[in-house]
Amino acid sequence: MLSFGYRTVPPMQKLFPHDVKRTFLSFHLHSREPMTTNAVPEFNRASGEPLTMKSFVLETGAAATQDFRPVNHICAHLNAFHAHLNEDVRQCILYDSPEPNARLIGIEYMISPRLYETLDPEERRLWHSHVYEVKSGMLIMPKPTAVPEALWQKAETAEMEDVITLYGKVYHLWQVDRGDKLPLGQPQLMTSFTGPGQFDFERVVSERDSRFGSDYKTKQREREYIQEPKLHSDADQAWKEAQLKK
Repeated sequence: MLSFGYRTVPPMQKLFPHDVKRTFLSFHLHSREPMTTNAVPEFNRASGEPLTMKSFVLETGAAATQDFRPVNHICAHLNAFHAHLNEDVRQCILYDSPEPNARLIGIEYMISPRLYETLDPEERRLWHSHVYEVKSGMLIMPKPTAVPEALWQKAETAEMEDVITLYGKVYHLWQVDRGDKLPLGQPQLMTSFTGPGQFDFERVVSERDSRFGSDYKTKQREREYIQEPKLHSDADQAWKEAQLKK
């Protein structure tokens, strides 16, 4: 059996030309059965530890409360479909809108610091952090209308405790931002916003809040206690290189 939960991933920006600045929703997929490495089929084997009880409980709670209209089309109402392979690896399909006919425009992988440390230096440069997304309030789990705000806030904040530690790698497949009618050319590596001043935060995130009934300032206060992990120096290279070119 499967359970789902979703969160928004902030506007993303590619490492190369044709900037993309949009808000992605993400759906998490867990198996309700206890997952062990040996239980995973050989063709789907991935590095990482089995899911923890905390992850299982959060996902099961999300499944009981959230509306998944887009999942009817391979998940109707999503901009992204997330799958937990295990406690260390998540994979995500990105769409350009929350509509049933949304175009699949990219993929993202998210891994734990433990796995990130095993990558070679050149590979680590391709991954971005999620600290700013979490602490700024840019990253949210849109609240179902029937769920009390306090209850949902607690669940969302618990999820952010995990997400803040992860490293992500995103490839853009269909450059709809430049008007492409088909997925043309080579996939483009993307990164996320990792610090203040990289985009018009107030305008973009406030517009997001007006759509979802959220408040990034409240999110910031609720997440003040979440400890920021020490980031590897090889991560977030896109912005570091951009700073050097100024």
